[in-house]
Amino acid sequence: MDAAASLARALTPPLCVACASSCGARDVLCAACAAGLNRSGTLLGSPPAGIELAFSAARHDAVARELIRALKFGRIRAVAELIAARIAELAPPVALSGTLVPVPPAPLRLRWRGFDPAIEIALGLSLRTGLPVSECLRRRGLRRQVGRARSERLARPPRVEAGPGVPARAVLVDDVLTTGATLASCAAVLRRAGAGSVTAVTFARRL
Repeated sequence: MDAAASLARALTPPLCVACASSCGARDVLCAACAAGLNRSGTLLGSPPAGIELAFSAARHDAVARELIRALKFGRIRAVAELIAARIAELAPPVALSGTLVPVPPAPLRLRWRGFDPAIEIALGLSLRTGLPVSECLRRRGLRRQVGRARSERLARPPRVEAGPGVPARAVLVDDVLTTGATLASCAAVLRRAGAGSVTAVTFARRL
């Protein structure tokens, strides 16, 4: 959580980031929303190209959608800890076998936000699983995927490049799986750079 968000939370009663009702001082969700998230279930659907397995810890609706908004647009970084804990608890072992590789953000979005949600989630996962993190991917170009039509996302995926530290077994980490175009681009780059295995874990999947 950045300084402004920390100060705001200290000066106001703790509120659920999903419904704005009261919650525990150390919580980001109230009991009702936490129960709703648990009812969401997990998804292990068809993976994007180049990825052997793609696990998502929730459907991209209701509470999960509000959590992602709070992290990406509200800049409430404590949400990343909750997301990491849910993925670590629910993901099958085969999905979390290797080195965690955060999906890189669009450069302009990173500068605007001041942090990268995927890195925050990956670091939280690393603390819980003991898996190493490699920030070996970089995004090129200014275009973002958010707000683009599905057909455009698939036709013009983001440009991703690999730097040092590409692991033999990579576990891509991101907040949301939408069309899979970004994950597929990352997987292709990782495999060209020598990765023999690529899986993916995301918090939510949009169906």
